[in-house]
Amino acid sequence: MDVPSSGTPELDELTAQVEAFVAERDWAQFHSPKNLSMALAGEVGELIEHFQWLTQEQSRHLSPETHEAVRQEIADVQIYLLLLARKLDIDLLQAARDKLEINIRKYPVHKARGNARKYSDL
Repeated sequence: MDVPSSGTPELDELTAQVEAFVAERDWAQFHSPKNLSMALAGEVGELIEHFQWLTQEQSRHLSPETHEAVRQEIADVQIYLLLLARKLDIDLLQAARDKLEINIRKYPVHKARGNARKYSDL
């Protein structure tokens, strides 16, 4: 399958490696957007488990073992996100740039600085 360029060689290479991994195992048949989004949610849940009962401060200072486990869960999230975006023909980098522009308008600095409230409550 041809992988359209994201405009960044590193992301293009990673996407190609992930798709080759999937193709070698004939898993693409299981990768509907529904299944990929559910797998992504599951991986995010596994990531959350590492922080579930930690204080704010503890979450900032993970043990080396927990840090590595979190690193691996973040990688799983990234892989499923790449696959889902590819399946839906979404350029991840452009989508993030577009969303950042929306958030800049929703959260103007003069209202949002130092404030964790939702844009509708600013």
